[in-house]
Amino acid sequence: MIRIYTQLNQAEAWIDRYRGTSSTFACVLGFTATGLIPGISAAGRTPEDRKYTACADAEFLYYGVSKPKPQYPLPPLIAGASPVLISRAVIESLKIPIYLFNAGLPYSPAVPAIDLGGKPAKCLSSGAAMTMSTVHHLLEQGLQWGEHLASNISNGYLIIGECVVGGTTTALAILTGLGIAAAGKVNSSHPTCNHTQKWQVVQAGLKHIHDMQNTLDPLQIVAAVGDPMQVLVAGMAITASRSCGVMLAGGTQMLAVYALTSAIAHAHSLTWQPTEVIIGTTRWVVEDPSGSTIELAQLVAEQSRNLGESPPPLVATQLNFVHSRYPQLQAYEQGFVKEGVGAGGTCIAAYLSHNWQQIHLLEAIESQLELYQKIHPN
Repeated sequence: MIRIYTQLNQAEAWIDRYRGTSSTFACVLGFTATGLIPGISAAGRTPEDRKYTACADAEFLYYGVSKPKPQYPLPPLIAGASPVLISRAVIESLKIPIYLFNAGLPYSPAVPAIDLGGKPAKCLSSGAAMTMSTVHHLLEQGLQWGEHLASNISNGYLIIGECVVGGTTTALAILTGLGIAAAGKVNSSHPTCNHTQKWQVVQAGLKHIHDMQNTLDPLQIVAAVGDPMQVLVAGMAITASRSCGVMLAGGTQMLAVYALTSAIAHAHSLTWQPTEVIIGTTRWVVEDPSGSTIELAQLVAEQSRNLGESPPPLVATQLNFVHSRYPQLQAYEQGFVKEGVGAGGTCIAAYLSHNWQQIHLLEAIESQLELYQKIHPN
């Protein structure tokens, strides 16, 4: 039910180390005005919908269908169902402990989220997405919370997921700013990635950075073209990896976070254990014909080696919806949605801890969707 795509030996060692152990799930919520650009994302049918996607996903992730009248209902998508249905199905079934972090949202989520005092990012095309003080603050919060969460994990690993609409575009900006040739290789929630649009936005932002000769502090790159989730998760990964396993649950966005983590640790002489970190996503991301996820992972690995560190393994759940009775789930097989809110990582955890196979995952996810549709028939 999981497949290793890069760094075979390192991935196998991580899987063997954490097979049969328990996991804790941290989901980091963030916002970038980049996500409001018309057509940039399919995680919400309209720009107005996308303002509330993270709040809606957080509410469903925490309460599931037990809260029949959510403050923030799941927004309608162009096609498919929110990936939070996948994450919630696994978390609810296996009783995985969850922590929700507000790294910077325009609205307060209607859940017990830990507010870290961040701010929403401006559109990255401005070249001034966040202030340096916000970036430093979020890094410090990430370092503290990564250590705190890991201290409560005696034998297991921390899954870190995200919800940032427009996050694959800020990921492209971070990767490019770090000197990684990511153009044309990232994914999106569209069935065919809007590479040209993303690249135009990224170029507009990066032109404000005058020195691209690898002399910029990576935190300056985040401030210029990033989003609040990225630097927070980087801090979490650095300190958590010192004492437990870490699964960065996502595709393009978490590859960018790994590259950023490596760059921050190197630039600021922060100790971490990269061999304890793995990237876990879905096969819809890795096998997306309009992206090049494996090649991108290899480029991030090359950067890690250049910094003298171990490269990140890329693994993915082999969950499929080919035989699902719901067209909203079948849409994943047509390239819509693909990933989000730690969907791939939670499915990998279900296999590692309880040996869940395709039939178990599909049953839990379809049951979740069935209950949701009974309460929200429209």
